[in-house]
Amino acid sequence: MNLSDILERRRLRRRVGWWRAAALVVAVLLVVALYKAYGGAEPGTMLARPHVAQLTISGVIGDDPAMLETIREIGEDPAAKALVVSLSTGGGTTFGGEALYKALRVVAEKKPVVSEIRTQAASAGYMIALAGDRIFAGDTSITGSIGVIFLYPQAKELLDKIGVSVDSIKSAPMKAEPSPFDDASADAKAMVRAMVMDSYDWFVDLVAERRDMPREEALTLADGRILTGRQAVDAGLVDEIGGRDEIIAYLAANGVSDSLEIRSWDNVNRDGFGVGLARMGARLLESLGLGWFVSEDILRQTGLVDGLVSVGQTDWQ
Repeated sequence: MNLSDILERRRLRRRVGWWRAAALVVAVLLVVALYKAYGGAEPGTMLARPHVAQLTISGVIGDDPAMLETIREIGEDPAAKALVVSLSTGGGTTFGGEALYKALRVVAEKKPVVSEIRTQAASAGYMIALAGDRIFAGDTSITGSIGVIFLYPQAKELLDKIGVSVDSIKSAPMKAEPSPFDDASADAKAMVRAMVMDSYDWFVDLVAERRDMPREEALTLADGRILTGRQAVDAGLVDEIGGRDEIIAYLAANGVSDSLEIRSWDNVNRDGFGVGLARMGARLLESLGLGWFVSEDILRQTGLVDGLVSVGQTDWQ
């Protein structure tokens, strides 16, 4: 091997070594950026960009720890200057609605919270809407259905027809009442009604407090009726007919810049592996100033934003 070959090999080794070092540095930077942008960034890091957080609540409402955690994170993130809660739900459990309402009110102590009734926000959905500092709805949105219901099946007649009986030994008469295998006793019905009315009174008091109306007026509206958005404005249950333009104008009037992007938090704490990678990549691009690659329209078209939609009122509260 002559001298020129030896020198060329050394130069090649130096070039390869430099590229290996550069690749290692890039890899480390990417890992740090991903960690800060997605998995480990504390609120207020330099990569956080000011925005208006948007959260969709849809389908049947239940006990939802992931949603509660997302709401908590929005409240603690100084980059989220306000929160828009978009509602398309016919209701769910009273506890589920109560928990989300209380979590949103904690956020409202720190930053503006706006409720946006889209398809519908009825029953426990309206309970959640009450958490907003201002409630917007469409002309034909469905809302109201203020009330509480307790459903239980009754299979006694069917079992009698097919010759099946179910016996039980109970520690006390009210245990496991009402039962689907026997007609409910008067005491059992009274027990359930007392429970329903206690939850109902809490709901009515919440409506009266949040909508600044006499309890008697709230009680009149809390007969289970549903209303359109326009009817709800007239009844005092909704503040304004409007959509995103009106919401942005309201936030601007309350100190939130109208130039801020509305950024969805819908899949935070909910991602599967594939969706998680997509969201991770989106956040990385945003942190590098390339957020225009991942606009909300693009994310929505790829199914990463919109959740399930409830299009009809249910019997759930």
